[in-house]
Amino acid sequence: MNTKRFTVPLAIVLALVITPSLSGCFGNPLEQIVEGATGGNVSLPGGNVPDDFPKSEVPLYNGEVVFGLGVGNTDGKAWNVTVKVPSLDAANDIKKQLEDAGFVANESGIGGTTDQGATLVYGNDKYSVLVIITGKSGDGFVASYTVSETPAN
Repeated sequence: MNTKRFTVPLAIVLALVITPSLSGCFGNPLEQIVEGATGGNVSLPGGNVPDDFPKSEVPLYNGEVVFGLGVGNTDGKAWNVTVKVPSLDAANDIKKQLEDAGFVANESGIGGTTDQGATLVYGNDKYSVLVIITGKSGDGFVASYTVSETPAN
């Protein structure tokens, strides 16, 4: 099993879970935690798409970016970008954007859409893309994209 393939996404998930609990008064230890876990550099967090995000290859829903994160180094990169979307119906638009860009849906049965959210898993020769759409009517919805470089075999 290639543990490196799971380390970077795990570090991103960790970052997303504990970021809200961090206080600016004490600095941001999250950056050192993620750098230690990934062995690379991290850019935390921002309300825009990270500069090195592969925008020309990985389409994002056209909405307000509320969070952007990039981790990794020359051995591998991963990004997380969270975008406001109008509803769960955005899942259909996101699927079409990814498919039009040459991404293929994961065939392992992972993912799907319910009345409470959606999980989309796509990939191509260069990138793996996980999109999670969450929220509720009245409060708004977000699409969280986790994009990682596909490791060379």
